[in-house]
Amino acid sequence: MASTAPPVHPVDEVPPVRQLAAFGLQHVLAMYAGAVAVPLIVGGAMKLPPADLAYLITADLLLCGIATLIQCVGFWRFGVRLPIMQGCTFAAVSPMVLIGTTGGGLPAIYGSVIVCGLAMILLAPVFGKLLRFFPPLVTGTVILIIGVSLLPVAGNWAAGGVGAKDFGEPKNLALAAFVLAVVLCVQRFAPAFLSRIAVLVGIAVGMAVAVPFGFTDFGGVGDADWVGISTPFHFGAPTFHASAIVSMLVVGLVTMTETTGDFIAVGEMTDRKIQPRTLADGLRADGLSTVLGGVFNTFPYTAFAQNVGLVGMTRVRSRWVVATAGGILVLLGLLPKLGAVVAAIPAPVLGGAGLVMFGTVAASGLRTLAQVDFRGNHNLTVVAVSVAVGMLPVGVPDIYAHFPNWFQTVMDSGISAGCITAIALNLLFNHVGGGASGSASADADSTSGETSAEAGRKPVEA
Repeated sequence: MASTAPPVHPVDEVPPVRQLAAFGLQHVLAMYAGAVAVPLIVGGAMKLPPADLAYLITADLLLCGIATLIQCVGFWRFGVRLPIMQGCTFAAVSPMVLIGTTGGGLPAIYGSVIVCGLAMILLAPVFGKLLRFFPPLVTGTVILIIGVSLLPVAGNWAAGGVGAKDFGEPKNLALAAFVLAVVLCVQRFAPAFLSRIAVLVGIAVGMAVAVPFGFTDFGGVGDADWVGISTPFHFGAPTFHASAIVSMLVVGLVTMTETTGDFIAVGEMTDRKIQPRTLADGLRADGLSTVLGGVFNTFPYTAFAQNVGLVGMTRVRSRWVVATAGGILVLLGLLPKLGAVVAAIPAPVLGGAGLVMFGTVAASGLRTLAQVDFRGNHNLTVVAVSVAVGMLPVGVPDIYAHFPNWFQTVMDSGISAGCITAIALNLLFNHVGGGASGSASADADSTSGETSAEAGRKPVEA
């Protein structure tokens, strides 16, 4: 009797080429604005000439693609092998601007980035062992915070983009609302394939409306070069300053914490739970990409939460779709004219699509929290305080302005602030002094082979 091959997990399925291209492009459009924001902010703060700024952007796109391929496809012990898009972390913006504008310049930034990446590679196994501190109580809270903290990004896009002269104009919000309506209608009424590329359809229709109404300008396409290749140490050999390295190491710890939350969120959405070894492999890939970033004139890399929502919304779980998106980013980095075309998409179009994507992340967090028992314990307090702390820097961006730089780096990220708070409160209420709850049992049971989700559903013991 012939043996049948085991079924392929949806994460490992390879869709037809036509679907790969459409799904992959959808992921690129969802993250493009965020991908180029970091080089724009850092380069702008350092008052770099336009040619250098353009170089930073193409280098960033190229490395975003390479980092995504490393994470999705993987080799040896590098790569989580899940549908994870990679991009420059915003946690590094403030420290890099400080390093770059106080005499060190780009070489000092890149020296600290290289050291940060090497440290992340070394620390990856340690973080992998911390997975037992992420039961459903903590993971659901962190995923909820990720989604809610991204919503202001979508709101700023919908209003026209931060710094836009027409920010908040009704026409911008109307365009965003129109795109949102298209996305929802396509998802609800279109055939299965189209419903899975609802975001791509919404952006395409939004662009078709935006062009005749003067929302976008394709002048940058003519000015862009046809070919652009990032060469190692284009801005000079890296320099290593102790203060710069210390601040970037703090960024590395924050990035690893945020990335852990993103990995767990995608693991929940794809039904491939994160294990300590796969978490370590994913964080090790982050470190490698960050080292490459320092060599090829860009910045630290992390999992992009924007695309986590797209995975949950479309229910397309194949990592090869996101690997295709990585290949598209490599092309955009090598062919600046293509990148300029994508950059011409107006912010309100992205805002309309972003509202539903980021809301999906928050809803996924609520779904995970539904596994947690809130009866007769302090789990509700853990969620309440963690979300409150995580939302503080989102709602009041300057709340920690008078604190030391290292503290701001950690706490200005709502994701890392909320994650640290959730872990600490879970330990305080469910472990210290013999406290116990259904969620807390996940920590104890993780070493015996149970998944956190299974343990989190246990009833409270008498």
